[in-house]
Amino acid sequence: MNRVAIRLVRVYQLTLSPFLGMHCKYVPSCSQYACDCFNHYGFFKSCSLIMWRILRCNPWSQGGYDSAVKQTLQ
Repeated sequence: MNRVAIRLVRVYQLTLSPFLGMHCKYVPSCSQYACDCFNHYGFFKSCSLIMWRILRCNPWSQGGYDSAVKQTLQ
């Protein structure tokens, strides 16, 4: 299921995103964040992380760097 989701995001990135412009306040962009989630987590966890990210991507947020894969120090 993750492969299908990644392909759908890639289709969005190649077709719709260029016309909508770069408006994401976060790095990486929300669509790249979605691909990263699907590459590292299961489908349902990815969907919940992506929904939370999209809710935070609004005119009142500061934005900044927000990686889908959190690095831990050992």
